[in-house]
Amino acid sequence: MSGGNPATPGRRRVPAPGGEVSGGNLAARQAQLVAALVAGGPLPPGFAAAPVEAARRALLRKRAGDVARHWPLLAAGVGDAWPATFAGWAAGRPTNGSLRDGWDLARELRDRGTLPPLGAEELAAREAATRYDGRTAPRPRRLPAVARAGGAVAAQLAGRVRLLRPAPR
Repeated sequence: MSGGNPATPGRRRVPAPGGEVSGGNLAARQAQLVAALVAGGPLPPGFAAAPVEAARRALLRKRAGDVARHWPLLAAGVGDAWPATFAGWAAGRPTNGSLRDGWDLARELRDRGTLPPLGAEELAAREAATRYDGRTAPRPRRLPAVARAGGAVAAQLAGRVRLLRPAPR
């Protein structure tokens, strides 16, 4: 095993940019690269800007597709502008998972007054069925609930959600 460490067989030590071998430095550089790719962090030294930017855009498109699978009415309501709308919102945010990312985006669009009617109906139904505070994982509601979003009203009773009033079109 050339380059291996006898204390940890099978693991190779990788030289850092200055030539020294340091596992902690590699981990820090990997964390910087991940932050640049998914959380809007600065480009770490030693990386070419164009390939990192291309990878970042590809990851945003992938995230947009994943969120659209969890929030199909929101994505359909936004229409052809969905990839750009999602990418603009997500560009500087690390993911919280597709379900929560869609929820956070829908709430932000609602607060801005730009939530499309289909998205409003989907958000109202989700909020009637599930409790989500924006920080912790969503939890099913146990008690009856009514939720409103963008003119849509949904109610949950005994685990069933009904759209009482659709959003104005």
